[in-house]
Amino acid sequence: MAVIAALFFPVIIAAQVRLEDDLARYQHETDPVRKARILAKMGDTQVEFARKELKEGHDEASLHTLEQYRDEVHETVAALNRMGVDPERKPAGFKELQISLRETVRRVDDLIFTLEVDKRPFFRAVRNDLFADHNTLIDELFPRKPDHSTPKSEP
Repeated sequence: MAVIAALFFPVIIAAQVRLEDDLARYQHETDPVRKARILAKMGDTQVEFARKELKEGHDEASLHTLEQYRDEVHETVAALNRMGVDPERKPAGFKELQISLRETVRRVDDLIFTLEVDKRPFFRAVRNDLFADHNTLIDELFPRKPDHSTPKSEP
């Protein structure tokens, strides 16, 4: 058992170092589009790191990792919106983040199913926040437009 733990520990350290490097790049970036692209690549890493923390018995640390990711997503979506561009015409950043969030929400769902029932609500709250930001991006990328192609005739 000690041998397995000794082999697993370097993997966690490597994942943590990679995550810290990605976070540093994200935090120092000022352009919202580049921030969104960095964050789109980080989603899988952060969820996988949270999963590894859970396996090690660090439930609160795992939740904190996901909450941090949720906050980064929310901040980035807000920054993209403040740019004032039309995402339907210029989807850069919006599209990458939306695609990444779709997959990340699925991974968080898978992670939640591995939890004990009493711990699930805390993780579901984070998942629901991520899903809300995902839906915001969908609505911005694909706004519903009224159909003006055929005029309605009155009887």
